Amino acid sequence: MKSSVTNVKTNGASRRAFLAASLAGAALRPLAAQTAPSLSTPTQRDWSKQEPVPYPDPDIIAFDNRFRRYILNSQIKRLYTGTLWAEGVAWSGTGRYVVWSDIPNNVQMRWLEEDGHVSVYHNPSGFSNGNTFDYEGRQVSCEHGNRRVARYENNGTISVIADNFQGKRLNSPNDIVVHPDGGIWFTDPTYGIRGYYEGFKGDSELKPAVYRVDGKTLQMDKVTDDPDQPNGICFSPDYKKVYICDTGSGRDIRVYDLDGKTLRNGKRFVQLDMPMVASTRDLRQPTATDTGGAPSAADGIRCDIDGNIWAGARPGVQVITPAGERIGMIRLPETCANICFGGTRRNRLFMAASQSLYAVYVDTIGAHIA
Repeated sequence: MKSSVTNVKTNGASRRAFLAASLAGAALRPLAAQTAPSLSTPTQRDWSKQEPVPYPDPDIIAFDNRFRRYILNSQIKRLYTGTLWAEGVAWSGTGRYVVWSDIPNNVQMRWLEEDGHVSVYHNPSGFSNGNTFDYEGRQVSCEHGNRRVARYENNGTISVIADNFQGKRLNSPNDIVVHPDGGIWFTDPTYGIRGYYEGFKGDSELKPAVYRVDGKTLQMDKVTDDPDQPNGICFSPDYKKVYICDTGSGRDIRVYDLDGKTLRNGKRFVQLDMPMVASTRDLRQPTATDTGGAPSAADGIRCDIDGNIWAGARPGVQVITPAGERIGMIRLPETCANICFGGTRRNRLFMAASQSLYAVYVDTIGAHIA
């Protein structure tokens, strides 16, 4: 009898302990889910100081082991801050500098690789947005204010590459790339004519579209008006594909086969969102399935020599394989609008993000010249 009573007491104590632990666990699980840090939240640091951070930089996140090969012992650096809306970052290989647009301030800024000096480069800039350099080292810019694409010639003059199509004014050229055949490709959404912050408010005379201009004859062709608001644009390393961001109703990156001057077989390449976590598991080992956050439309994009797409998309830069798989990201404390590969070896990623310019070395090379 004594033994039975002891067992009952012991069993009762065990049950109570088990129930208490279960209830505690049930109470803690929702709290953990609510308080787990978002994978999209950058590490807290003082960007105004050049303090070291542990390697690898905690804001360079690998979702897949394929991305780890691109991660170096390199710190994300803020090179400059003070713009209103930083856009259109491009690398000049001949001048060894980065140029980028501060659209609302109607200026272009320049960062010199030699000593990191930053100055106003073009003022006014026509409320320029996207910039690039052609194979003769000339800068080509998309101007919201003048509703045109302009080229800065080597003799100091400015040439108008395109300002209308079939007699109707362009909307507000946005982003731009050049092809080895001399073609200049640019997107033309309506963002720059919607108000007075990034240009001048005006009426749209053309459906948003993507155009190609012959760099010598200036013959202009519309290559697609499929995206609702075409934005960032880049070629694959072999120039057999064209990637175009739609920041309108589609909110995706589209891919097309390039056949001469013609785009074919357009389809959705990827649709991005803000990576999130809903548990307190080891955040050092996130996966590509840690998604479910708010939608994140890609703005500016560039391709590396392996065919990966590097996209300016919240929370900074997201990296996608040629198969459309997200494998990594770079978190920034500001919204990244545009990117480019630069530096002497074109292995430094420059990021124009809201009020600032950032850079980080990566173990790959940009596929194209700017």
